[in-house]
This record gives sequence, structure tokens and C-alpha cells, in this order.
Amino acid sequence: MALYRDDAVVLRVQKLGEADRIITLLTRRHGRVRAVAKGVRKTTSRFGGRLEPFSHVDLQLYEGRSLDIVSQAEGITPYGKDITSHYDRYTSASAVLETAERLTGEEREPSLRLFLLTIGALRTMAAGEHAPGLVLDAFLLRSMAVEGWAPALDACAKCGAPGLHRSFSVSAGGVVCPTCRPPGSASPSPAALALMLALLTGEWADADGTESPVRREASGLVAAHLQWHLERGLRSLALVERP
Repeated sequence: MALYRDDAVVLRVQKLGEADRIITLLTRRHGRVRAVAKGVRKTTSRFGGRLEPFSHVDLQLYEGRSLDIVSQAEGITPYGKDITSHYDRYTSASAVLETAERLTGEEREPSLRLFLLTIGALRTMAAGEHAPGLVLDAFLLRSMAVEGWAPALDACAKCGAPGLHRSFSVSAGGVVCPTCRPPGSASPSPAALALMLALLTGEWADADGTESPVRREASGLVAAHLQWHLERGLRSLALVERP
């Protein structure tokens, strides 16, 4: 079996047999990988505590036919401790991990930008630099941009007419001008659209200064846009509290 080394974010863990686990990883160079960590649930395991969700780890793996095998695991940054101790961070970070897994449709397809976005979101949440909900929405918008799904926010999604238009259509791809507005379009506040644009472009001073109603409105648009493209909902988003 081929041996390789990579660093990864632990996205999800599943029990396998009496002592093993299947670990779903987002790696820097190999994309999404599923691997078996043998004996990891035993108290004598050498690296059990390092292979938990939200952890950034350095791994050595054997390439298998369906599942790889973890042979070594060294912790780089265990973000889980600072994330799981705060409910709002935990639920938002869980949505980040679920989204990252869903956006990697094919195993072993490298996605360095998505990997870096995931690491950045976890690092920011663990440090408490910004409200977890804002960090989550920034991650969702930027990860959609990586996939080519970013909503149009400063020009009509249909005709390209510039401006912060007052209508938003998920099916059309973002804001739409009065001429292109399809039936059933939402009419969000200018502040909500401006917040989405600030999160997409990294204008954190503007984003941090917004009020809760504006954040909730923007979050609803971001979630609707993402789930339209994924063609089904994300379970973890329902648990995220929006103050």
C-alpha cells in the first residue's frame, strides 16, 4: 500500500467495531479522505484524542482500496477545546464542518482554497475574534465563491446592471434589478445586503458593527442561497442560534 503524509482538518468521526473509528478528513493536498483509525477508542491509544472534530492534525496514512489507514497522527492545533466550550461557537463550527464535507463531492479531489477557508474559520471561532454567526456566514459566502456559486450582491445577477438592488432571488443568483426581478423575489434591507458584501470581501469593521436583526436577515439569505445550490438542507444550520 502507498504511504503518504498530509495535514488535515477532522470533519467527522464514526464508530467502527469495538475499538476503531472511521475519520472523515479534509486534507491540504488530497481533498476529502476517509480513513480508519485502528484502536483509537481504546484508552491506550497513542493518538485517540488528536483525531476529534475541529482538530488540525498532521497525519501519515496508508492508501487503501476504499478506506485509508491512519498510521501516525500528530496534533497541530486542537481547536475543539475552545470551540466546544461555547455553544454558539460549537453549533457554528459544526455547520462549517458539514458544509466543507458537502462541498467536497468527490473524494481525493484537492481543494486547497476550501481547506484554508475551513482552517481560517475554525481558528477565528476558537479565538473569539468575531461573532460565531458572522464567521459562519463569511465562510459560507466565501466557500460558495470557491465553487462559483457566490450570490451577486453589487450588480444584477441577470443583466449585470451595477448597484445594490432591492430584490434578491435565490434562483436567479442574487440581487436583481426591477426589470429582471422574477416573481417571488425577496426584498431584503439594504443593510442586510451590505453585510453580506462585507462578509464576502472581509470588511470586518463594517460587519462587526451591524445589529442582530440585520445579521439574522443576512443569515437567512445566505442559508437559502447555499441550500438551493446543494439541493438539500444542512442539518447543523438548524441548530445555529442567531441572537
